Amino acid sequence: MSTAMESVRDDRAAIDKAFSLLVAFGDQASSGLGVSELARRTNLSKSTAYRVLGMLERNDMVERIGTAYRLGSRLHELGLAVYAPGQDRLRDQLLPYLTDLFESTRQTVHLGVLYGDEVVYLAKLYGHRNMAAPSRIGGRLPAHCTAVGKALLAYRPSSCRVVDGRPLPGLTPRSITDPAVLAAELLRIRHEGIAVEREESRLGMTCVAAPVFGRNGQPVAALSVAAPLTTDLRRLTVNLRQVCSAASRMMSRPSDFQAS
Repeated sequence: MSTAMESVRDDRAAIDKAFSLLVAFGDQASSGLGVSELARRTNLSKSTAYRVLGMLERNDMVERIGTAYRLGSRLHELGLAVYAPGQDRLRDQLLPYLTDLFESTRQTVHLGVLYGDEVVYLAKLYGHRNMAAPSRIGGRLPAHCTAVGKALLAYRPSSCRVVDGRPLPGLTPRSITDPAVLAAELLRIRHEGIAVEREESRLGMTCVAAPVFGRNGQPVAALSVAAPLTTDLRRLTVNLRQVCSAASRMMSRPSDFQAS
């Protein structure tokens, strides 16, 4: 075996180990973990974990806090670079309206944008009943499995695999996986202006969402309300329409920022 081939294999092994360590932080990404625990989670020897962590530290992928490590600033910067420029400002502009929606419903509310065939959550306010929604700020979910995602896909169906007829992935047995069914659902949403999700991203949960429109008449984001499945959605829908209408008027002003 040539030295060049051995070098390639060694590089790949190092990359695999580095990714394994980064993923292993899990919920302790900000609080930090010790070398022994990271080695255990990744099935690496402690010496190997220590060596790879040193390489990650030199590249600002992790940072040391005492004897432990946590994810570093470079990963945060890379994560922000994935999304469209200006989303921080979009979130800041629409957060007051999300707060209005929360105050009028007292349920869990979301602000989301479309990223390909996924929805990205820019903000989330938890209701008093703390509905166990699968969303998290900065996280992604398949857009067709969520009300906020479907509210956006209805105006940009080409962003979803519905256009090529392939089966869609599901999150629960109630998720829409048939492209023809989804296409009909998106047509209804565009006509009525409201997207409804019933146990499509989490069993026991229902959700309603509506788009927020910009100057070009296209949605720049969507707001949603998540609640237990037994909740009467009529009042939530009225509140949602009012808030999204006010947000759309604000976003349609010529002097306001528009998302690309």
